[in-house]
Amino acid sequence: MDNEAPSTKNALVVVISGPSGVGKDVMIDRMIETGQIGIHFTVTATTRHPRPGEQDGVNHHFVAVDDFINMIAASELLEWAQVYDNYYGVPKKQVRDALAEGKHVVMRVDVQGAKRLRELMPEALLIFIIPPSLEVLRKHLVKRGVNSDTEMEQRLAAATEEIEKSDLFDFAVTNVEDQLDETVKRVVEIIESEATKIPPRKVVIL
Repeated sequence: MDNEAPSTKNALVVVISGPSGVGKDVMIDRMIETGQIGIHFTVTATTRHPRPGEQDGVNHHFVAVDDFINMIAASELLEWAQVYDNYYGVPKKQVRDALAEGKHVVMRVDVQGAKRLRELMPEALLIFIIPPSLEVLRKHLVKRGVNSDTEMEQRLAAATEEIEKSDLFDFAVTNVEDQLDETVKRVVEIIESEATKIPPRKVVIL
């Protein structure tokens, strides 16, 4: 999903990550709604089923498992992962085309994916989104349909471990409950600030 002219000549690859249920999708949807200039938001390919209100090609590219495996075999994905029985991946072409147009590329991935992208693109800007508390995260996960005690404990344990590793990221931003616009503002400020640094972050997609 694209907006118009780039705001800077130093186009960045921005990786946004955080625990399941922290609000990455909602935050990026809000960034799109507010019409951030010069940013391309990648549309991730996934094998999971759409949630209520999600649209194919807007929120995600919803694909069959066989099609996703073919994309892996053809080296069409910048990175991919299997998370809770579903596949997720970032198509290379979107990233390459947006950078060529001088646009920042913002992608949302799980923490595993962020670590892989750091290895592939050391100059990428990594931003970790933190929940204000595990209780808030629990509430979000319940809204997402996590209703078994076993799955809830599994996800909260994974979140705790991921938060402990947040120092692998360049920045950490707390997604305070009911202050979504403040979270978006902080993330945009980080991107704009990093885009003006000299020497610039340079990312090449092979």
